[in-house]
Amino acid sequence: MTSTTSPPVFCGASDAPCNPSRRQLLIATAGVGGALVVGTAVPFVASLTPSERAMAAGAPVEVDIDKLAPGDLMVVEWRGKPVWILHRTPQMLAALAKSEPDLADPGSAVESQQPDYARNPHRSVKPDYLVAVGICTHLGCSPSSAFEPGKAEMGADWPGGFLCPCHGSTFDFAGRVFKNKPAPTNLEIPPHKYLSDARLLIGADDSARG
Repeated sequence: MTSTTSPPVFCGASDAPCNPSRRQLLIATAGVGGALVVGTAVPFVASLTPSERAMAAGAPVEVDIDKLAPGDLMVVEWRGKPVWILHRTPQMLAALAKSEPDLADPGSAVESQQPDYARNPHRSVKPDYLVAVGICTHLGCSPSSAFEPGKAEMGADWPGGFLCPCHGSTFDFAGRVFKNKPAPTNLEIPPHKYLSDARLLIGADDSARG
């Protein structure tokens, strides 16, 4: 009998880790302080997902994103890895340019870290959405959200992004690593394409430019 995959995880724009297991996923939303304005994520179960065996072999994963509010993060599983889908707010997009002087690879020069169509400042097909593998490129820990700009423990000049709790690597809202951090490269961007405004396919990109 074909088994079903676990449902996606929703993470609000809080600083709590979002690290799903293969057997149990949690759904959570939270608000962002400061300048960020976020909506409330509504949990749902993605349809048309492959079996665990097919997914482990690399089958694409189809995800419904129409209920993902600006400022919220969803986590789904592809090839046994957590894949983030972040609906970026205008403030998050504006922070990308501000971060560039402090990034190790702002232009995504390392070709293996993203498909060609994601070698742009927002590292995505659609600027509003980040689709990235949520695994630090240092030693494989899963970074946590640190969305709030100027958060005290991050420093007054922190623009917002992600923090790896294991060794302190930090990434911006496009998954680009900051300078002088243990992580050697930006976060990986998986192949992906949009089947419609509400449907995203992770693991295939033959029509991603359309």
